[in-house]
Amino acid sequence: MGRVTLPDQVGTPTTASTAAAESGAAQEVLRRVFGYDRFRGDQAEIVAHVIDGGDALVLMPTGGGKSLCYQVPALVRPGVGVVVSPLIALMQDQVDALSALGVRAGFLNSTQYPDERRTVEAQFVAGELDLLYLAPERLRLESTTQLLARGEIALFAIDEAHCVSQWGHDFRPDYLELSVLHQRWPKVPRVALTATATERTRDEIVHRLDLGSSRQFVASFDRPNIQYRIEPKNRPERQLLDFIRTEHAGDAGIVYCLSRNSVEKTAAFLNENGISAVPYHAGLDNRVRAANQSRFLREEGLVVVATIAFGMGIDKPDVRFVAHLDLPKSVEGYYQETGRAGRDGQPSTAWMVYGLADVVQQRKLIDNSEGDAAHRRQLQLHLDAMLALCETVGCRRTRLLAYFGQPDQTPCGNCDTCLTPPESWDGTVAAQKLLSTVLRLKRERGQSFGAGHIIEILLGKQNPKVLQYDHHELKVFGIGTDLRDTEWRGVVRQLLAAGLLAVHGDYGVLTLTEASNEVLFDGRKVPLRREPERAAKPARAAKSPKVAVELAPADASLFDRLRKWRAATAKEQGVPAYVVFHDATLREIAARKPASLAELGAISGIGENKLAKYGAGVLEVLAEE
Repeated sequence: MGRVTLPDQVGTPTTASTAAAESGAAQEVLRRVFGYDRFRGDQAEIVAHVIDGGDALVLMPTGGGKSLCYQVPALVRPGVGVVVSPLIALMQDQVDALSALGVRAGFLNSTQYPDERRTVEAQFVAGELDLLYLAPERLRLESTTQLLARGEIALFAIDEAHCVSQWGHDFRPDYLELSVLHQRWPKVPRVALTATATERTRDEIVHRLDLGSSRQFVASFDRPNIQYRIEPKNRPERQLLDFIRTEHAGDAGIVYCLSRNSVEKTAAFLNENGISAVPYHAGLDNRVRAANQSRFLREEGLVVVATIAFGMGIDKPDVRFVAHLDLPKSVEGYYQETGRAGRDGQPSTAWMVYGLADVVQQRKLIDNSEGDAAHRRQLQLHLDAMLALCETVGCRRTRLLAYFGQPDQTPCGNCDTCLTPPESWDGTVAAQKLLSTVLRLKRERGQSFGAGHIIEILLGKQNPKVLQYDHHELKVFGIGTDLRDTEWRGVVRQLLAAGLLAVHGDYGVLTLTEASNEVLFDGRKVPLRREPERAAKPARAAKSPKVAVELAPADASLFDRLRKWRAATAKEQGVPAYVVFHDATLREIAARKPASLAELGAISGIGENKLAKYGAGVLEVLAEE
């Protein structure tokens, strides 16, 4: 995702092959405007390619610096860079962040009054803007294309390009119309950017945006600062509360829930227990939703509880955790959502609780979804990949990267399965017992039931429902007392994940699959992951990335004073704190203690405009020592 908030430019310096972008105008813009000495990764090569007029498809993880790949060329090439972005609610913040850098930016969307739109349009035609943000639906209006024809365009940047994929988790129909850019402005370079795309999605982006001749730049999807953890669900609200209190007290975080009702209840629960939280979902009044989003961006230590409607384009760099209380529908969605943690490169957590009910619910949603059989099959494939990630006994990061086309990775040492390797056991007999119970109910009684009732038969429980249907007379009654209820639920969940069992209908009844016969009659072995007594918090990995600048204990109070100055400055200007400076920049200031504007200007992330705007204030804080 393209971002106006710029990550610290740390990492391996670029090679001689990217010297074109490291020198001259691009390098001068990078230093003067953004305050960075070097491009990192593929940035230099991408910038040089786009400046030369080439089209590009750019895949970089969240926080990887995609925004520079179009912002720098837009400032170097003649004309205005036009950014197509679906993030209407965030355009004002994006423009504010660029304005803080001295970049002339504007936007056109449905939230503006006519006079505001006319002003921005006049600035565009007069060449008084460097960047113009547009929502994709505006490009369907002839008035917009006529406006663009009256100005000089430096480039088109298509942000969140995965929205073009009809199989994706953030599909936006208006993106299907964006091939018009190439048709009407064939000589203007286009750069499509996203953080989330499998090879299939990349092919779809190229096809639908008419980017057949573009160069593709695919960076690593790895976010080594994020620790991935998935735990069995057991009183999820309490699990969440314990997680926040013990690991992220006072931190900003995002909690995702599947339904609006769950969002409201979870936000209320956290507030009742001393965790400041706000809800966010499409059912809220627009003003309330916008106010809650604004609070999250501007306040420190606030938790937002949301449906997936929240998060795309959120620039807040210091989100320390992303939690899921319900199973995401796909690995793409999971990666996109967890990627909102730790944009500043500092250690962060992607935490999720997951249980049998999640699998049943997602299967039901697929069965009841609109669309043809092919569409439902695709949804099923997405879910199967997500379940495989949840049930793996190997490194979660390795499986995640393999899904995005980066196989053969070594175990990361910073996920729960690496830090606390799960046990596996031969679950063949247990699987046969459970599948036999489902089979006998269907063959002998013509009946189908949900997981709870099947487990009660296996455990030999003579409750009213079992007695009502005379299920205590079945040969399988009581044959499963060697496992506990929670263990049987784990067996059901893992059989569903492996396709050895299916769930159907509004009541979530269990049915056999073709593969079930392989276990029942053909000798197929069924290795299972052992359910832990209680998921323990893994130790923080020794190889977790360290902060960009380590602070001596004596400098910590100075860092805190700088944060307080930043908070007051941001509040006075009505912008998020990170628009002023990132934490990493403040850390470096606290460590180096510059004594003059010239020394302050040498710190990464402080360009000319920010130095002029905030330099005196920073030096005043330093002089208080």
